[in-house]
Amino acid sequence: MLLPGPLKGMFKTRSGQPGNGTPHHPQSGGVLAGPRNGAGEAAAASRPSRGLEEFFGYIRGRSGLTILDLGGATQKNVTFITDLGHRLYSEDFLRILHETFGPDGADQSNPGRIEYFLKQTLDYPDAQFDGVLVWDVLEYMAPALLTAVVERLLRVVRPKSYLLAFFHADDKQELVQSYTFRIGAMNALEISQQGMRRPMQLFNNRSVEKLFGKSESVKFFLTRERLREVIVKV
Repeated sequence: MLLPGPLKGMFKTRSGQPGNGTPHHPQSGGVLAGPRNGAGEAAAASRPSRGLEEFFGYIRGRSGLTILDLGGATQKNVTFITDLGHRLYSEDFLRILHETFGPDGADQSNPGRIEYFLKQTLDYPDAQFDGVLVWDVLEYMAPALLTAVVERLLRVVRPKSYLLAFFHADDKQELVQSYTFRIGAMNALEISQQGMRRPMQLFNNRSVEKLFGKSESVKFFLTRERLREVIVKV
């Protein structure tokens, strides 16, 4: 992904991915563009984030940790994480999802395609990461793919580490607002709307808890965007 200005610190992404270097926001079933600023970029709103505060509370005072960001590389997130003395790996999950399964998400139950997707996105040793910024990517996966992705995520993180995931609070919508998330502070996010997107499935609290049933705990925070910030302790 092209970034504004040089990357700082210890940052890694998969340069071998198809389409690398081209910013792209794939959508299941198409997208309706969100508001833009004068520079043509999505307008961002800053707000407090209890989930992000919990995530950084877990790693506060430590250095040399390894963090995985599933939202694709953004300059703000790279700079923030590496300035804390941590290593950051980035995977553009939604772009690779689109390239693997197409815009309509077909064949997300195909075992061969699922294995290919996992190879492209989560091909890491067990217990490599100290935390994962999952954001909202899990809503765009059908059950078979989602189960495989969550199982792999729980393998590549160390015990007692945290995952931060977002889910829409209304589980009956046909289209949901899509966002990009940039870290503004240890307890604040800059959120940009990226238009409306069709989810593969939506979740209530009970289904989120079931999804992460093998983890130690699941904690919810409701935001003004009607998103649930979910902290999963592995």
